[in-house]
Amino acid sequence: MVARSRDHSRRPVSQRLPDFPWDQLTSSAARARAHPDGIVDLSVGTPVDPTPDVVRRALEGASDSPGYPQTIGLTATRQAAVDWLGRRHGVTGLDVDGVLPVIGTKELIATLPTHLGLGEGDLVVFPELAYPTYAVGAALAGARALATDALTTLGPERVSLLWLNSPSNPTGRVLPVAHLRKVVDWCRERGTLLVSDECYLECAWEAAPVSVLHPDVCGGSHEGILAVHSLSKRSNLAGYRCGFVAGDPTVVAELLAVRKNLGLMQPGPQQVAMAAALSDDDHAVEQHARYASRRTTLRSALEGSGFRIDHSEASLYLWATRDQDCWETVADLAELGILVAPGSFYGPAGGRHVRVALTATDERVAAAAARLTADA
Repeated sequence: MVARSRDHSRRPVSQRLPDFPWDQLTSSAARARAHPDGIVDLSVGTPVDPTPDVVRRALEGASDSPGYPQTIGLTATRQAAVDWLGRRHGVTGLDVDGVLPVIGTKELIATLPTHLGLGEGDLVVFPELAYPTYAVGAALAGARALATDALTTLGPERVSLLWLNSPSNPTGRVLPVAHLRKVVDWCRERGTLLVSDECYLECAWEAAPVSVLHPDVCGGSHEGILAVHSLSKRSNLAGYRCGFVAGDPTVVAELLAVRKNLGLMQPGPQQVAMAAALSDDDHAVEQHARYASRRTTLRSALEGSGFRIDHSEASLYLWATRDQDCWETVADLAELGILVAPGSFYGPAGGRHVRVALTATDERVAAAAARLTADA
């Protein structure tokens, strides 16, 4: 039997990727859990409120689902996405051919460069402070990654994929329509695919976020543009893994062709549940009010404890600083039993901020506020 030689020059995929950032919070989490009144976990933006009844009923009604779903998704589900974008966000000119359900948007973001055929020689650009998965997706594809907000510094260099994120994770910053329009024009002049991560579009407090698919931004044409949407935060569906991508039907068709070959299909019952969630605005309004109340409580307590809140006009986070190294702030808050995310998770520019999530129960938010106030 002849032993096969192994190419040790090729790095395993895991070695192309950064360390998983949340693993670095282990010791701080342990310190926070040791608090006599328990931990208040404001580090990860995972929903804690019940999944809406209208969605649960839809899932139950679709639970008899013995056959394979189609990757393209149910027409009713895609139409619900079209209707929601039009009804809630003023998007026009979109039809079901420009919508594709996905198995949670993190999966889409991480695999998009690979599924589009990007690789060595391609450049992926994303915001200076950004969700780490944009960089992970570029690394998986073997493409170059650049975090910058200054597109004018790129000169003539070709950018294959440009990510926007408004409202921003982690800062909560909202990009105005005029800025979005300039980015659309910049991308179209250079043949760059623009993908806007709009997962927090309905989590607005002090600004009015606008989709890149809105006619005021894109001029009524979705050519060269995609928008990514999640129901995790709007509808407490993180456990359902429900999201979709919408925009240029030519690009959507390319993604569909690839994803069909890979068997990437949103489960049929979840497609029905997603359609129900998108068709019902009442539960989203109620959830928005819950987060607004928690935001007011946390912001007041943080500011009373010496923090400054920057941006944070939307999304489910407060971007807070006491003008010290973010890890010092994480350690200080862990002593109070409060766990937050260090801003450095999102890029070097976040090194003096922490991200404070609004996704905790009213009781835990009140506990955090009381501890901050007592420590002030």
